[in-house]
Amino acid sequence: MTGFDDPLWLAGLLLIPLLFVYHHHYKGIRQKSAIEFSRISYIKAAQEGTKKSRQEQILLALSLIAVAMIFIGLANPHIPLENTKKGANVIFALDISGSMLAGDYKPDRLGAAKDSVAMLIKNLEKEDYVGVVTFEGGASSAAYLSPDKERVLNKLESIRSKGGNTAIGDGLALAADMAVSIPGRKNVVILLSDGENNAGFISPEEALSFANERGVQVFTIGVGSEKPVIYDYDMFKNPLYAVLDENTLKNIADKTGGIYYKSVDESTLHEIYSNLNDEIERETEETGIAWLFFLLSGIMIISGFLIRYGKRGVI
Repeated sequence: MTGFDDPLWLAGLLLIPLLFVYHHHYKGIRQKSAIEFSRISYIKAAQEGTKKSRQEQILLALSLIAVAMIFIGLANPHIPLENTKKGANVIFALDISGSMLAGDYKPDRLGAAKDSVAMLIKNLEKEDYVGVVTFEGGASSAAYLSPDKERVLNKLESIRSKGGNTAIGDGLALAADMAVSIPGRKNVVILLSDGENNAGFISPEEALSFANERGVQVFTIGVGSEKPVIYDYDMFKNPLYAVLDENTLKNIADKTGGIYYKSVDESTLHEIYSNLNDEIERETEETGIAWLFFLLSGIMIISGFLIRYGKRGVI
């Protein structure tokens, strides 16, 4: 739908009928004066009246259209073009807790996740900005939101697991905050975790509300295997298992308009990321067309000039 940035300028269109009325009023006065001054002159003028009157009407129409185009152009109209999209702010929130070192994925869960994230970053639209957040016992920024995808890829490569627990709420809150740091764009977070929230200062519910208030769409990916996986042992030599909290991840995706995906190995994880670019709905960009109305106004003015002073001009 067409819109205007400065619609108050459209009030200038009210001048068009006033100018039309003024023209005809002035024309009547001029003809009356001509009759009083010289009936002979008026008779001669009447003989040429048809052609002259037609040109006057054309010139009047061109002048009024030119004025109208100027006021419409000053209102700065814009239209959404179907094939022109704004870029999106895409933030990857990666779980780097100890369980992400489990070897059921090759080379491990974190390595497979990094490879899949890198693949998606390379396939994003040129206009998209990218950032990376990591979380374990807390959350931190690994790569700030930027259009420089090569820089982000270099930062992604250097990410290593810090062990510890899983703070999904902290990771989501920081990712959502980074997503809205550059306004006027679609805000998307892609959160990957293989555990349950058992650390941090912000609960997943609080982070979800934070993301919703700021219009952030969250896609979640649960990393797991068909069977329980041991990733480490505690101080008493008891095995530690990665426990995926699917309900939390599903709730986050459902409440923010995203999608939850379940990965069971590196190939399914790669497939999930390869399809995510198509799931990100980018907003249609409003394209200004004020120049078109100023161009039309110029054409009207030049056409009137040529009619008035051109080779066949008689006015």
